[in-house]
Amino acid sequence: MSQYYDSNTTKSNVVEHDVIMRGRKLLDITGVKQVESFDNEEFILETVMGFLSIRGQNLQMKNLDVEKGIVSIKGKVFDLVYVDEQSGDKAKGFFSKIFR
Repeated sequence: MSQYYDSNTTKSNVVEHDVIMRGRKLLDITGVKQVESFDNEEFILETVMGFLSIRGQNLQMKNLDVEKGIVSIKGKVFDLVYVDEQSGDKAKGFFSKIFR
């Protein structure tokens, strides 16, 4: 892995965004700007790389650190989808893509 990632690069004010999943039961997400909405079946997060929709069953927020932009979610994860407003054939709003 070190051949692809150079840890000695100069760090700027760029916020990193990582998604780490452990066994489909636990998610640690960094680079979160805001939690748009959440319930036990879906979380919608605004990250530094776009909106992220996480769907599953019995989802619960395990940890939230607003200052560091870290969210931890536990439960059974079904899918993770990035929703980009620029992509797609027609320019649709964010919520129209989520709630089809």
